[in-house]
Amino acid sequence: MELWIPITIAAAFSQNLRSAMQKHLKGRLSTTGATFVRFGFGFPLALVYVLVLHYGLGMDWLVPHGWFLLYAAAGGLAQIIATFLLVHLFSYRNFAVGTAYSKTEPLQAAIFGVIILGDTISTGATIAILIGLTGVIAISVAHSPLTPRTLISSLLQRTALIGLTSGAFFGVSAVFYRAASLSLSESGFIMQAATTLVWVTGFQSMVMLIYMRWREPGQITAVWRARGPSFLVGLTGITGSACWFTAVTIQNVAYVRALGQIELIFTIAASYFFFRERINRAELMGVALIAACIVILLLGR
Repeated sequence: MELWIPITIAAAFSQNLRSAMQKHLKGRLSTTGATFVRFGFGFPLALVYVLVLHYGLGMDWLVPHGWFLLYAAAGGLAQIIATFLLVHLFSYRNFAVGTAYSKTEPLQAAIFGVIILGDTISTGATIAILIGLTGVIAISVAHSPLTPRTLISSLLQRTALIGLTSGAFFGVSAVFYRAASLSLSESGFIMQAATTLVWVTGFQSMVMLIYMRWREPGQITAVWRARGPSFLVGLTGITGSACWFTAVTIQNVAYVRALGQIELIFTIAASYFFFRERINRAELMGVALIAACIVILLLGR
């Protein structure tokens, strides 16, 4: 098994845990505050990670340069914008349509990877991505009275455009993270990914702190009061991010994000086994399509 595969699965699992924990914070913090804890409490842990790699395992420091900083900042901003757009969708009554279109991220990441980095994608991987995309959309609209016809006809609706834009920013952020990591000297993909992680999360923490101080000053105090659960969100978030960054350093972003859709299978499984929620046919079909995507991706590249 290629190393990027278990790393990506670990990333998806950690992200699933982080999302579950983040939902519990939503009642105590604003959307901005709940989003910030992922970066603010994750940044110190990312620093510790790099220090362990250097002092504990003897890996060399990597010196950032202009292009690296540009890629890291662009990726960090793109991810923040994508997150805000996704959260903004929930203010619309028919947000399910927009959320479904935001799941086009793997396909858009593949396109941006070709344009920005010159990545190549095999025919088998392209088929896998399209199958997985269909499965993700099926799960996204499983509890809404939507049909393929209405989904397509809604393409020019505001929610659909916001969802597509969110997916685009998520896709381009992953591509910029890969560009940043690969631009560093080749002293090992682990340290390249870890260094990128530190600079990105540090930048995102600073941007969000400035924003909260300007727009929601009370949220900084609220975040500190909720520092116990916030730390757990930061821990699971930074674990997932470290795995994502490492995976995209050693493999094409499109492949990583396509395999990362296994997160939705984890979510469905958790809802069924732990929360005893019923699964409908659309969700079962979505899970089957994502599973098919993963099999084709791993065997047909």
